[in-house]
Amino acid sequence: MVKSRKAQRILKFEYEKAPDIKRRALKLIKELQLDYLTPRRLFFYRSEGSKARAYARTWGLPKIWQNALEIEPAYIIEVISKYFDKLPPRDQDKVLLHEISHIPKNFSGALIPHTRKRKGSFKDKLEILIDRYFETYRSR
Repeated sequence: MVKSRKAQRILKFEYEKAPDIKRRALKLIKELQLDYLTPRRLFFYRSEGSKARAYARTWGLPKIWQNALEIEPAYIIEVISKYFDKLPPRDQDKVLLHEISHIPKNFSGALIPHTRKRKGSFKDKLEILIDRYFETYRSR
C-alpha cells in the first residue's frame, strides 16, 4: 500500500530538555534583574516536528493543576527547533525575552496574553525588556 504525500510528510513530534536555552534564559533573567521569576520553577525544552508557526511557546501550570498536584507554580519555555535554531543569537535572545514577558510578576502559573491594551500591557513590558537588553548588550 502506497502512503499519500501528506502521510509521508508527517513528522513525529518530539521534545527534549534544552540546557543551552536554560543557561541563556537564566543569564538574561540575571542580567535584566527579573527578580520576580523563580529559576528553579522554569523549565526549558526544544521541540521538533511541531506544526506550529511560532519560534517558541510558554506554557503555564494553571492553579487547578497546582492545587490537584499540590505543587508550586511552574512555567515551561519551549523553543521550536526548525525556526528558533536558525536565528542569530541576538534574535534568539529577543524570542526568549518575548516568552519571558508572558510570565506575570506574581508568578502564579497564569500567562499574560498578547491582547492586553492598557498601561503595563504585554507589548509595553516586552519593549521595556528589549530596551534594557540592548543597553546591556551594548555595554558588553
